[in-house]
Amino acid sequence: MLLAAAHQLRPAAPYGDRLTAHGPEGQPATAVRTRGAAVEAYDPADGERRWRYAREGRRPLGVLPARGHAIALWDDGLVTATDGRSVRWHRALPAASGWLAAHGATGVLRPLPRGMLAVVTPRRITAYRTADGDLRWVLPARERCAFRPDRAVRHGPNLLVAQPCARGAWTDQLVAVDDLGPVAPHRAPLGNGMPGRGTGHPDPGKPLAPPR
Repeated sequence: MLLAAAHQLRPAAPYGDRLTAHGPEGQPATAVRTRGAAVEAYDPADGERRWRYAREGRRPLGVLPARGHAIALWDDGLVTATDGRSVRWHRALPAASGWLAAHGATGVLRPLPRGMLAVVTPRRITAYRTADGDLRWVLPARERCAFRPDRAVRHGPNLLVAQPCARGAWTDQLVAVDDLGPVAPHRAPLGNGMPGRGTGHPDPGKPLAPPR
């Protein structure tokens, strides 16, 4: 009886999710944007809205399209992914809400090759597989250093992130990562493929790729 009562009291949407579909089913949106307190997907050809995703009492700070998903960063430090039919996953950023309120979301969500997402905050870079939100790797900032999401740039398949430090050589103040983690000679990382689909990578120990 107690278990049944507890189940009935449990909120239907523990993260306050409110996902509303618009238009004919089966017509996917091709663009996403934040608008007020929601993330919206629409067809840029006619401007028709396909779906709207909001979270009760929360506001999206940024959104990133990624392989049929919309990855959104919210003001409480939650990262979510939706495909317009369901909210696929939720991931919380540790102790990030205060920093986001002060600095905004510029550069926090960064796409990586092969269906991966980097979330860059001052204390760490965290990588998730966009298909299911699986945590793949975490890179903490060096002692007395902090990452700068707004000063990250793509260089071929690599993401270069500034890491200003109180002391140390300038070479310690820049890191390079890709879908497999920090780029370093002779590394042997785990692959990021979905279970059962293989985990191969063309060259896991590759150096920085030349500019394109």
